Amino acid sequence: MLSVAVVGSGPSGVYTAQALLQQSLVPDVRVHVLDRLPTPYGLVRYGVAPDHEKIKSLQNSLRTVLEDERVTFVGNVGVGGASGAGGAGVVSPARLAELYHAVVYCVGASADRPLAVPGESLPGSYSATRFVSWYSAHPDIGADPFALDARSAVVIGVGNVAVDVARILARGAGELRTTDVPRAALSALEASRVRDVHIVGRRGPSQARFTTKELRELGALPGARVVVDPAELALDPAYAAPDGLPGSPPLPAVVRRNLAVLRGWSADGAAEGPPSAAGTARRIRLRFFLRPVELLERAGRVAGVRFARTAPDGAGGVRDTGGYEDIEAQLVLRAVGYRGVELPGLPFDPARGTVPHVAGRVLREGVPSPGEYVAGWIKRGPTGVIGSNRSCAKETVASLLEDAAALTRRTAADDPLAVLRLWGLRPVEWAGWLSIERAEAELGRSLGRGPVKIPDWPGLLAAARNGDSRGA
Repeated sequence: MLSVAVVGSGPSGVYTAQALLQQSLVPDVRVHVLDRLPTPYGLVRYGVAPDHEKIKSLQNSLRTVLEDERVTFVGNVGVGGASGAGGAGVVSPARLAELYHAVVYCVGASADRPLAVPGESLPGSYSATRFVSWYSAHPDIGADPFALDARSAVVIGVGNVAVDVARILARGAGELRTTDVPRAALSALEASRVRDVHIVGRRGPSQARFTTKELRELGALPGARVVVDPAELALDPAYAAPDGLPGSPPLPAVVRRNLAVLRGWSADGAAEGPPSAAGTARRIRLRFFLRPVELLERAGRVAGVRFARTAPDGAGGVRDTGGYEDIEAQLVLRAVGYRGVELPGLPFDPARGTVPHVAGRVLREGVPSPGEYVAGWIKRGPTGVIGSNRSCAKETVASLLEDAAALTRRTAADDPLAVLRLWGLRPVEWAGWLSIERAEAELGRSLGRGPVKIPDWPGLLAAARNGDSRGA
């Protein structure tokens, strides 16, 4: 029998477990999927916007894997010295390796990239990651960080995360009442004074990273209007030549579709004055060729963002033109990318934000470390979409299976969970998670809604204890 621990229950972790179940080289496999949280699904639960129900339904396929009799979900178990925030106990990678033939780390990239500009730490300036975690009820965030008393918000970045947070800010709270948004976040969104949302990128529209589906959703929001500046769009050579530049490869299909959407909005003309003057409750302004250089302060809080005007440099990048523009904002959210976080006890490449590896095998001092593997963003960096994790996981599992003969000669614990409990940890098993689900369904019923997420560690662990006979 091959005993494997998978650390992380998001898509990369579950796809790793699935690849282990579907292979035939080692027919007798036991997989424990560990997570620091008492809840499974990772970013599908805590990173996908609540109004993206189709993507959130991916939980159903992940659930099928976790309910397989060869798989055991082990929540509320952190790995590494920095993973014990909240209610989770912690076990080191070295001690975890004593319990299993192999350990696959699928811990993602949980840190956001900073802007590295003056004023970034002012009150009112946050990472988009924190905002997403707040309206997704991540228990590390708590219920109260965002009062949303700002009139104008600036979202820095032009990827899908930037579009997500801008859409939530501009969407009416009544439309979110049918989702699992926690009570405090829904109340704050209902009371929101935000009327202008600016999505700002330092490069042009052809280099934006959002998908066309996400972009179009902005134009479908009831009570909101999307505004783009035709002059900014025209600065982009690809926008000016939608059929492609002479001597250059054809534009990717997603870029052509995005430019077509923006061209349609541009044809509507730029709205002047406040949103109410255009007959809408909120306005979303897409801005390009603006690089943030400073967050402006008034009375100890963010009051705006100063941008340097950029222009194409002819080599795929941008150059500063010498001009500046200030945009008023009492709320600034940076969405300029994720970064992996070092897991104490594992090697880490700080330049790449990943664990050094060869085909998923963890490298220690340049040599593969027996029984240690990585998959997902901590392996390859924060690139690709959710489905990209399938092929990534399969590559890692292929390496693990090549090593299986040597791995199974190592000693593994007969009952790893019993050992974890002896070490003072309090794992939440699948029955505990099902109890959390029931508690969230009951909470929603009491509020006249569908299931509503429990947003705090004490509430989650109390709910888990009701269903886990061993206690959480």
